[in-house]
Amino acid sequence: MKRIQEIRKITNKPYLNLYEAKAVGKDGEIFPYYFATRKKEEEIKAKTFSKAPDGVAVYSVYGEEMDRLVLVKQFRYPINSYIYELPAGLVDPGETDKEAGIREMREETGLDLTVYEGGNPDIRSAFYTTVGMSDESVSLIFGYAEGKPSKQYMEETEDIQVILADKEEVKRILHEERVAMKCALLMLQFLQGEKGNPFGFLDI
Repeated sequence: MKRIQEIRKITNKPYLNLYEAKAVGKDGEIFPYYFATRKKEEEIKAKTFSKAPDGVAVYSVYGEEMDRLVLVKQFRYPINSYIYELPAGLVDPGETDKEAGIREMREETGLDLTVYEGGNPDIRSAFYTTVGMSDESVSLIFGYAEGKPSKQYMEETEDIQVILADKEEVKRILHEERVAMKCALLMLQFLQGEKGNPFGFLDI
């Protein structure tokens, strides 16, 4: 049974648009389903079934002991507040997700990223973020950050503070602050990590 009969674009904005799908439920009933996407109309994943990542999020450790996690505290307009996240951003046309991770780390934090290539390669594929309302998918990039935090490369519209959090600070943030879901899950992983082996959990 065909689960989508038609998709209609509702808005025409530069970076994000709303679509209405004529959806078919498992009982055969037709109903409207609304979703948002950054993709061009001919590239939305409901049509192409592409698994290519739209963006990246970077899980990186910092310091000689690799005992601090690089986070950003960023103002986000949908919640009208600051929230803790991993450095992240969109993959530019012609760019690999690895290249995007290195670039986004530099732009948002001023730090240099050396990508960790180990671990099971199967987990390098993109994962969906908020699939109930968007087709967005994100690749996780892992690595080691070095240098001095800087706002030199940050866009004017971004309001970001760089946080180099040790385990005690990570615990405090999880208990007291607003935290994005994928960031929270990886913060929990950071707390369970072995000393000197920050990416051991990727060997699955």
